[in-house]
Amino acid sequence: MADPILEIDRLGISFFTRGGEIPAVMDFSCRVMPGRAMGLVGESGCGKSTVALAIMRDLPGAGRITSGAIRFEGRDMASLSDAELRAIRGSKIAMVYQEPMASLNPTMLIGRQLMEVPLIHDKVSTDEARVRAVDMVKAVRLPDPERVMRAYPHQLSGGQQQRVVIAMALLSNPKLLVLDEPTTALDVTVEAGIVALVKDLTARTGASSLFISHNLGLILETCDEVTVMYSGEAVETGAVSDVFGAVRHPYTQGLFRSMPMPGTNKNDNPLVPIPGQLPLPHQRPKGCNFGPRCEYFVEGLCDQDDVPMRDVAGASGRQSRCLRVEAIDWAAPARSAARLEPVSIGPTVLDVARLKKHYRVAASALFRKRESRAVKAVEDISFTAREAEVLAIVGESGCGKSTLAKVLLGLETASEGLVVFDHEAIQNQPVENRAVKTIASIQMIFQNPFDTLNPSYSVGSQIVRTLERFRVGANMSERRDMMLRLLDLVKLPRAFAGRSPRQLSGGQKQRIGVARAFAGRPRVIIADEPMSALDVSVQAAISELLMNLQRESKTTMVFISHDLSVVRYLADRVAVMYLGHIVEMGATEQIFTPPFHPYTEALLSAIPIADARVKKRHVVLEGEIPSALSPPKGCPFQTRCGHKREVPGDLCERAMPPNRTVADGHTILCHLPVETLKRMEPVFA
Repeated sequence: MADPILEIDRLGISFFTRGGEIPAVMDFSCRVMPGRAMGLVGESGCGKSTVALAIMRDLPGAGRITSGAIRFEGRDMASLSDAELRAIRGSKIAMVYQEPMASLNPTMLIGRQLMEVPLIHDKVSTDEARVRAVDMVKAVRLPDPERVMRAYPHQLSGGQQQRVVIAMALLSNPKLLVLDEPTTALDVTVEAGIVALVKDLTARTGASSLFISHNLGLILETCDEVTVMYSGEAVETGAVSDVFGAVRHPYTQGLFRSMPMPGTNKNDNPLVPIPGQLPLPHQRPKGCNFGPRCEYFVEGLCDQDDVPMRDVAGASGRQSRCLRVEAIDWAAPARSAARLEPVSIGPTVLDVARLKKHYRVAASALFRKRESRAVKAVEDISFTAREAEVLAIVGESGCGKSTLAKVLLGLETASEGLVVFDHEAIQNQPVENRAVKTIASIQMIFQNPFDTLNPSYSVGSQIVRTLERFRVGANMSERRDMMLRLLDLVKLPRAFAGRSPRQLSGGQKQRIGVARAFAGRPRVIIADEPMSALDVSVQAAISELLMNLQRESKTTMVFISHDLSVVRYLADRVAVMYLGHIVEMGATEQIFTPPFHPYTEALLSAIPIADARVKKRHVVLEGEIPSALSPPKGCPFQTRCGHKREVPGDLCERAMPPNRTVADGHTILCHLPVETLKRMEPVFA
């Protein structure tokens, strides 16, 4: 066998603070072979990014390698001088970070930043550097390379920025590419394009890669081997096909059971969240780090000594950090709650008809001082939401989902159309003019739990304040009792009432956000990407919490997301939005099986599925979502549609499609004949 291009051998990393040494990574080993892709997965805080920074010799000042070694092409990275390190970093080892703007200089043109790579590492002429930069911009499939070269970073979308960063990383033909959550902040369709791009370019250049992610579906699609991390340690490693086909560590099994897969749903086959929390580095238990959260834990065995990585019997190259790997019945079904009866859907609570929201942009030099123009954020949408129903609204960033939420909440008023709640038209009522009862009845769970809590006040006081504003409870004592019951409801200890938000994890903060939203006994909850910032295990726990609360209170939920796997698990009905229009609407199962809109087909194809048994058709959308300032004529999706050639003439370019009914309750905005739509192949098999 060839020697590994990267070998991490029993690595230990600690951070030295005033409070003492904090071990972040312990006894971590991993190998990346030439031309192969290794996936590194685990929850936030497990040490994945710390390992990546150690590979680049870029640890913060308080961080230090305390044991083990990192060898690149057989050379110990710790022994390299600064000059030797500069010759390798960015040239032979390149890194793509999670946030592209952290890697781009906002004051420099994209072209100049790209040209710096060959200028510095290959010592070529300026003309040669420019040729290479333009060729790489074309290779990462960015439109109009010359315009991109002349642009500043802020003039590109998030997906385009990430493509530029990948181009920058590949310009020097590195032997190893380290990708640290490169698609986390991107839409699923953009993510699918980036993943396909990385696979294609690394295959063409022969580069090896270390792909860091918490998304098991992405690892299955991109990697040859996988290493699973938990609390600073590798707990399982092996070929992707082996690990995904037959897990051999309880933590890996818990990750799979926490993810919405084909076949799981909130009633018949609910998710099984991993209990408990990831331990803090200075509070790790004795023995197995995963022991307190493991259903296979045996007292007196798993809590004695440190657990080493061990070869899995009968599986070449497989290792697991579990003492009971041979004793566990890995084929046994997950312990899950009893099947739940579907909630009875009640009468209409929210009725939206022909709603439009336009923003006027004043004339300026930007538009050559022409007349003002309209940004058509929401354009002529209609839907109803009924009592105890979960209505999901899905689509890419910029499609109008969050603008719709703002109109429903009263943070914006409508340009045209109706929003009727409880027989009252509220589309032109800003939140400050709404009755307290109406505000309490329509509440929101925000995307980012970190920004929605006041850091200066305790958790309990913020919930009590909400109860006070909504006039719930007769006095302070009664409101405090209600606050404690809300903490019970979201399964948090009552002692958390006195804690400040900074003392809570991301999942705990989101539970506080849920408690605050339900404090006013709302009839409608608008959940705007409430789980996109959370790990899969925390997502599963929040999903079950939301469903239980919604089931008990019969609350209507408008669930905004771009993750169709979560939507399939949670939603009763789905509305697919594109550029301000609802292009498809129907029951959840109708949306996931043909006939479906060509845009829905692309969204479904972009879902990363962490199941090796599922075969998926790949439909990668070309181009970016058009600007709402100048939407295309005719069908809003026609500039990116792969089925447009099936419509005769230029109908798609000139006329808005009809909203046709293809089944009971299932509508599609498309020029394709219904017979053609019905002949479309399923995305999953």
